[in-house]
Amino acid sequence: MMVACALFLLGACEALAASREQSATDSGATLRHDSAKRVVVRKHVLKRRAAPHPKIVTRRHKVRVASVSRRTSRHLPVKAARLPETQRVAREGNMSMDPIALRSGSALVVDEQSNQVLLSKNADDVRPIASLTKLMTAAVILDAHLPMDQIIEITDDDIDTLKWSSSRLRPGMKLSREELLKLALMSSENRAAHALARTYPGGMDAFMQAMNRKAAELGMTHTHYLDPTGLSPQNESTAHDLAILVKAVYAYPLIREFSTHPKSTVDVGNRELKYRNTDHLIFNSGWDILLQKTGYINEAGHCLVLNTVVQGRKVIVVLLDAWGKYSHFGDAERIRSWIERSGRTVLTRTESSSVDADSPARLVHSSVSE
Repeated sequence: MMVACALFLLGACEALAASREQSATDSGATLRHDSAKRVVVRKHVLKRRAAPHPKIVTRRHKVRVASVSRRTSRHLPVKAARLPETQRVAREGNMSMDPIALRSGSALVVDEQSNQVLLSKNADDVRPIASLTKLMTAAVILDAHLPMDQIIEITDDDIDTLKWSSSRLRPGMKLSREELLKLALMSSENRAAHALARTYPGGMDAFMQAMNRKAAELGMTHTHYLDPTGLSPQNESTAHDLAILVKAVYAYPLIREFSTHPKSTVDVGNRELKYRNTDHLIFNSGWDILLQKTGYINEAGHCLVLNTVVQGRKVIVVLLDAWGKYSHFGDAERIRSWIERSGRTVLTRTESSSVDADSPARLVHSSVSE
């Protein structure tokens, strides 16, 4: 019995030891498995953390490249558009076609006798013409053969409400039509010009129709008048059309006389008003000016037309869009000096040709531009 008990106890101990060993083995395996899992998970996490970094770098790189691409596509063509080849060639060509380096945006010089174009710069560009308008205003008034001694009263309607330009002619003052015409041409008096148009048969509307009709009859195809003073920037023309007008209105003795009159005094009842010519060249003894007109508003710049004698020949000079108070006079001086100094008939490479002598208002059409 005792032997049996001893054997039972020995077997139980061995079984317990085996069980502990197996348990330890299983525990170790589990630990190793868990450790392996942790290592694997850690490695996996590391991979997940490391992987985004190059992607972010790559993504940023791509963004930077795309950004450069956008700048290239958006900015470089714009720079190229600012100075296209056609403009560059035009600018280079302009130096040979404008040897005097005029400050005016448009210019035209024509031999009055032969209609030969001597110099042309943007002569077909349509521009506001300011008070050069008053040449046509004068022509339409004279065409109507109205009594020049008729007294006309300045009214509130003659006040400029577009530019609010100044005038010494006050509402209530009375002047003859001849005096108003002289002031409009010599001193570019806006209220005088407006009063002339207002008292035209049929009123202002009829007068404006007459101005545009006469422009069409003369062949001034790019000219349009909206008011009789030139204060409206919608009064537009070209240097070529204005040369036609200057040639046509030279036939009016009063326009020649009044536009070149240096000074004038008008009696307005209780006092006298003294006026001077707006063209400074009139007071220069070196000039022989037969007809002239100046003009200025902000939109038009400084403008000047002349029918003058240079080197014994009559020439028509048209200058538009000169910026600078005396730039148009300076350009006229440069043109005259060039003609006197060069002794050449044609100042540029502009082609010249004859025109029908029976059409005194026609001129050679020039396509030379800046």
